[in-house]
Amino acid sequence: MEDNQGKVRPKKRLGQHFLTDQRIARKIAEALTGWKGYEQALEVGPGMGVLTQYLLKDERFTTHAVELDSESVVYLNQHFPELQGRVYEEDFLKKDLGELFSGPFAIIGNFPYNISSQIFFKVLDHRQQVPEVVGMIQKEVAQRIASGPGNKVYGILSVLLQAYYDIEYLFTVPPGVFNPPPKVNSAVIRLRRNDTVQLDCDEKQFFRVVKQGFQNRRKTLRNALKPLNLSAGVNELPVMDKRAEQLSVQDFVELTKKTKE
Repeated sequence: MEDNQGKVRPKKRLGQHFLTDQRIARKIAEALTGWKGYEQALEVGPGMGVLTQYLLKDERFTTHAVELDSESVVYLNQHFPELQGRVYEEDFLKKDLGELFSGPFAIIGNFPYNISSQIFFKVLDHRQQVPEVVGMIQKEVAQRIASGPGNKVYGILSVLLQAYYDIEYLFTVPPGVFNPPPKVNSAVIRLRRNDTVQLDCDEKQFFRVVKQGFQNRRKTLRNALKPLNLSAGVNELPVMDKRAEQLSVQDFVELTKKTKE
């Protein structure tokens, strides 16, 4: 149902916080640089299209949108006829992106806080097709993704994303520019694919080592990685005296190679 202003009601169950500041919306849209020359862009959770309207003005790429809320889909189709046929009423996390796009595409959006980490894991799954991502997320998640080793907020997503993307924390967004206002600050970050086509190690094992290493981040890697049943030789390495948060991406690559020897 629409209210008497013809607007979509934000739904708490979907984590909807609609951006109302046009200046910020334009700034987010302009953060897409066209890195590596993609011609398609997918907006996640467009809501009432405050960001969509600016994306549609960019002639470098064709904008698509995936939106779970049926009320928002109706609104988008009514107000943005040029999007007809490119608004997908689906769950982004379940959407087959490889079926939707055969070539490279960017991902952009005001990501729902409750699934922002899952969105980035899906980006990783499609890293060979996604050269650029611009997302507005909870500030502390943005800081975590952009942080380097030795930082207490450095974690799984920091390492996995930084292995394949250069990450920029662009700007902070206050709660008051949303309806309804969230209880936390937001931030916009940009990911641009680096030149790493494939890591110099078994990538599946790399993901396992990183995830397991941070499962018990206060423990040394020797203890945190016990479930992987590593050899005595690996467990004797000096790096195993460190904690996961102390290792760079390259350190994790080197450790992964050792675990496969």
